[in-house]
Amino acid sequence: MFRGTGTALITPFNEGAFDEAAYRKFIDFQLEGGVDALIVLGTTGEAPSVTEEERARIISCAVSHSNGRVPVIVGTGSNSTAHTVSMSVQAQELGADGVLVVTPYYNKPTQEGLHLHFKAVAEALSIPVIVYNVPGRTGCNILPETVARLLDTPNIVGIKEASGDMAQVDQLIRLVKPVRPDFMVYSGNDDQAFHLVCSGGDGIISVLSNVAPREMSFMVDRILAGDLEEARIEHLRLFPLMKGLFVESNPIPVKYGVAKLGYCTEEIRLPLTTASQSTKDRVDRDLENLGITG
Repeated sequence: MFRGTGTALITPFNEGAFDEAAYRKFIDFQLEGGVDALIVLGTTGEAPSVTEEERARIISCAVSHSNGRVPVIVGTGSNSTAHTVSMSVQAQELGADGVLVVTPYYNKPTQEGLHLHFKAVAEALSIPVIVYNVPGRTGCNILPETVARLLDTPNIVGIKEASGDMAQVDQLIRLVKPVRPDFMVYSGNDDQAFHLVCSGGDGIISVLSNVAPREMSFMVDRILAGDLEEARIEHLRLFPLMKGLFVESNPIPVKYGVAKLGYCTEEIRLPLTTASQSTKDRVDRDLENLGITG
């Protein structure tokens, strides 16, 4: 699908509505920063809070404005297999290059249920599917052995791994890469991207690259090029901001950060709220220390 850095894009709002002009400008900022993919309507994009009509507009805007320069991957997961299939088919019809499908949340499927869920989604599509594992949000952890069972489905092409368990990541890479070297393993946590890619992973689907696309792309590209020392230095330089963007629930801090750079308003949809003053002060300090200004 891609190797390197994909940005889990924020969704800009203005006076209650999707701000298409701001989105196009923000996509340009990302592409000029050298990111390798755009991930639309994930957690960072406030997907649970947009309407069906807005989903179509947001996807169409990203596809048309990127114009094939990098892959556009759309978050289409839900806790219903039928609804996930429906949203995935919609994304495919609107021109998405792939879909990112989170493990079903709240209803806590078994590992067999997860296996059948992802196979059903993939079999309904002709575009690539990336599994998304984030048990801290979903209450559901897809095990490496279950991912390995999906390798015989050709258009399941990778996983975004945000379990936070590096031993699980190592076991995943150990199981999948010898069987399918082309199966992409992406970090879903900015602060673990260095470690995951050094362990044999392929990149990051990043929150931080919303505000620092060039810096995150540089770090990941250095690892993939074998320059681990330069990558390690950049990882440690970025580390305070990686942590600062999660002092409140994502995407609250990063939405503020993008607004601070002038690419959107601070507007965020309930039940999320705008960043507290202490969070703003932390993000301001971390951006200033990195020399990132609007």
